[in-house]
Amino acid sequence: MAGQVEGRNAVLEAVRSGRAQKVYLSHAASGKTITEIQLLCQDLKVPLVRLTNNEIIKMAKTDKHQGILAQTKDLPHKTLEDIINLKEPLVIVLDHLQDPHNLGAILRTAEAANVDAVIIPADRSVSIGPGTIKASAGAIEYVPLITVTNIAKTIDKLKEGNIWVVGTADKAEKSYTEIDFRGRLAIVIGSEGEGISRLVKEKCDFLAKIPMHGKISSLNASVATGIILYEALRQRDLKG
Repeated sequence: MAGQVEGRNAVLEAVRSGRAQKVYLSHAASGKTITEIQLLCQDLKVPLVRLTNNEIIKMAKTDKHQGILAQTKDLPHKTLEDIINLKEPLVIVLDHLQDPHNLGAILRTAEAANVDAVIIPADRSVSIGPGTIKASAGAIEYVPLITVTNIAKTIDKLKEGNIWVVGTADKAEKSYTEIDFRGRLAIVIGSEGEGISRLVKEKCDFLAKIPMHGKISSLNASVATGIILYEALRQRDLKG
């Protein structure tokens, strides 16, 4: 998706990945990351424009710009078929997540865990904007986002492609530590408050819960994703 990236780490990764087309920098901005961005822009011949801080504020779409933003070209594109054709894919499926900061945090964790793609629905879901991009701290440059029209039908396609599907549900019989996360795998994370929809839950091969021992009944979606992903990563590393 072409658009605007805001914040130091987000701009740094947009430049580093080759997606930044032009960078706008406040005269007031300074520091190690700013210097790194300036040098990268020089090396990669990315135009860098110095502006007043007020000009940056007028251009910014969030209050998290940190004195720098960049115009960017489209994000790298992958299809569901590309993922199915991988030898041992690891995919995150988000069932109508709403919070852009949650999506950004999930992308950041997904990049660290070497996830092959994150799948989101086109409707009734968070869109990809500056808030998500900023929260991802640059991870959006490296984790393919696949937008689909229907999550339930997408799960059917994943299963037809011999990918096992594990859903997270607080009423599941098994703890996430009892689930085999090795092999060709998709992990489904539900929306904030609602969790996974009934139809999507029915289509999962397995359901896993994260045991809760305190007074709060559920975890933030991005925290739950991190817990599940790193158990999957631990098991997959043991296999290797």
